[in-house]
Amino acid sequence: MLVLTRKLGESIAIDDHIKIRVVQIKGKQVRLGIEAPKDTKIHREEVYLAIQAQNQDAATSSPNTHGLKDLLQKKS
Repeated sequence: MLVLTRKLGESIAIDDHIKIRVVQIKGKQVRLGIEAPKDTKIHREEVYLAIQAQNQDAATSSPNTHGLKDLLQKKS
């Protein structure tokens, strides 16, 4: 892990496309501004972990085909 010290208004560059800037420091909280391409997905870690867990659950669960069968019968 790389650990850096930044002051208010200073930034960190990641590759050529991502910039992280310290925009506010208030007590023990730090606000970060992130500039990145629109197609870059950025999440808080707890949200990212929840998405990963949901994806894992969806990949390992068996599909519910009863609802699909009912829907197809209604359209016929």
